[in-house]
Amino acid sequence: MPATDQTDAETKPAASGEGPTRLLLKLSGEAFGKAGSGVDATLLIDICKEIAQATTLGAQLAIVVGGGNIIRGAQLAKAGLVQRATADQMGMLGTVINALALREALSSVGVDSRVMSAVEISAVAEKFIRGRAIRHLEKGRVVILAGGTGNPYFSTDTCASLRAMELGCDALLKATKVDGVYTADPNVDTTATKFDHLTFAQAIDKGLGVMDMTALAMCQEHDMPVVVFDFQKTGNIAAVIRGETIGTRLSVR
Repeated sequence: MPATDQTDAETKPAASGEGPTRLLLKLSGEAFGKAGSGVDATLLIDICKEIAQATTLGAQLAIVVGGGNIIRGAQLAKAGLVQRATADQMGMLGTVINALALREALSSVGVDSRVMSAVEISAVAEKFIRGRAIRHLEKGRVVILAGGTGNPYFSTDTCASLRAMELGCDALLKATKVDGVYTADPNVDTTATKFDHLTFAQAIDKGLGVMDMTALAMCQEHDMPVVVFDFQKTGNIAAVIRGETIGTRLSVR
C-alpha cells in the first residue's frame, strides 16, 4: 500500500530511555565544497565518515543539506537576470545533487540511507512524506532531506527547523565552520568571544546570524534546542550526539 502521513510516532522520542534519540543535522553546502565548486570528493569522504561514526551510537538521524556549493539562489537573483523564485528553485536542485552524493558515499561505507525531496523528482529521490520519513528513521536508516521546504524565499535553515519539528526530533544540530556562536565573526574580529549558551531571544535581539530569523523564531516557539558546532573537527558530530558540551547551545531558557 502507498505510504501515507499516518504514524504512531506523534511525540518526540525521549533521550532518557523511553526511546532512541532522534536528531536533525543541518549540513551547509560548505560541507560538500566551496561556493560554486560543486562536490569535492575529499570533503564528501570526510563528512561521510563523521556521519557513519555517529550512526553507531543508536540515534535516529535525519540530515537537511544546503546547496551553496552548487548555487546560491539569493545571490543569483540580486544580479537581476533571474527572478528570485526561479533562482531559489535552482538552489533547491543544488541540494538534491548534494543529497545524492551523500547517499552514495554513505552506501559505500555500509550506511543505509534514503533521499527524500520536497521538490518532486521521482527519478532520483522519494517525495518527502512525514510518516514515511519517520518509518525510515525507525528502521535505522539515515534520512537525507533535499529540496528545502519546496518553496522559494525560505532558507535551508528554516527547512531544518521545520523538519525537526515535523519529525519529532529532540534537537537540531547545526554544523558550521566555526566552533560555536560568537559575539562577532571570529575570522574578522580577533576580540570576538564565544557563547556557551544563548536563549533564542538573545540570539534574535543581538542579530548574531546563527540562523535566519524565521528558523530561530520557529525553534523558540516550539522549544526545539539547537546546538551550533564545528563539523570540521574529527568526531564532533558523534560528540554532539553523545551529549558532550561543545559548541554553543541555544534554547528557550
